Amino acid sequence: MSSRNSNLSSLMCCNRMEKTAIDIENLRKTYRLYDSHLDRVKETFHPLRRQYHRPHHALQDVSFVVKEGEFIGVIGRNGSGKSTLLQLISRVLQPTSGSIKVSGSVSALLELGAGFNPEFTGRENVFMNGSLLGISTEEIENQFPKIEAFADIGAFIDQPVKTYSSGMFVRLAFAVAINVKPDILIVDEALAVGDIFFQQKCIRYMQEEMQKCTKVLVTHDMHAAMNLCSKLFVLDKGHIVFEGSPIEGVEYYTKMAQNELFKVERDSTKVEEEKLSTSGDNNPGDPAWVSIAEDTKAGAGEIKIIKARLVSTMSGEPVVTAGAGDM
Repeated sequence: MSSRNSNLSSLMCCNRMEKTAIDIENLRKTYRLYDSHLDRVKETFHPLRRQYHRPHHALQDVSFVVKEGEFIGVIGRNGSGKSTLLQLISRVLQPTSGSIKVSGSVSALLELGAGFNPEFTGRENVFMNGSLLGISTEEIENQFPKIEAFADIGAFIDQPVKTYSSGMFVRLAFAVAINVKPDILIVDEALAVGDIFFQQKCIRYMQEEMQKCTKVLVTHDMHAAMNLCSKLFVLDKGHIVFEGSPIEGVEYYTKMAQNELFKVERDSTKVEEEKLSTSGDNNPGDPAWVSIAEDTKAGAGEIKIIKARLVSTMSGEPVVTAGAGDM
């Protein structure tokens, strides 16, 4: 009986650990782009429903699952769909198609100024944000000393937000986001605005005090992506092109960005490959020669390694494998 109870407790514990926080399936977000306001009006009132817009797919066929307590990073070039994804998870936007299932309360630190009234003081904005998140006034009052202390903006807490610097605003916004005790915390590049000491303070708090909270971070800081996140997603043109280890994800993204930045014509490479394949030194059937795959190439392309082989300095002959002292 005791063994059965023990197994049941272990199973329940495992299920809690494996609880899904975010479940996204076949998500798509499409915007209608018009060349002018007139085209928008003409499409609205056209008797034959003629279309004057062209579709722009910000996200296409995005599917993934985030477990409770995971720290997820999302990286990608500007315009790849990162902010749109976070706004959909936060329910700021509605998807064109697909499904989003979110378990628990969500606190989102999105673009600078989102959710704050510039005419209100910092104190008034704290209470307004809390009420928008469904938190009672009494609970906000209990949490306010912690929010004020973490933001550390002094007397500016009672000044209109429009008088704040971007760094002061981020301090207050982040202090509110973490102290409403969310199940899911979403941060969209906002920490990049704060000074380095405040960034370290936020990172330490998330690591030490929010271990059970699911965290989703969009960043251009590759160091933060590798050191903070347990899993990394790379977005490109609305598609998830990589999901997995943060180190491998940063490597994939860097290589992809470099290849796009230093894009060169492939014809010249193909000509050189043909020359090598017909040269006497390069026997296509020789296993010592290894072709370099296209997906491993990166950089400006001034130098191209098409094939490579190992040659022993002892015998002068090509070798497939080499041990210590062979080369």
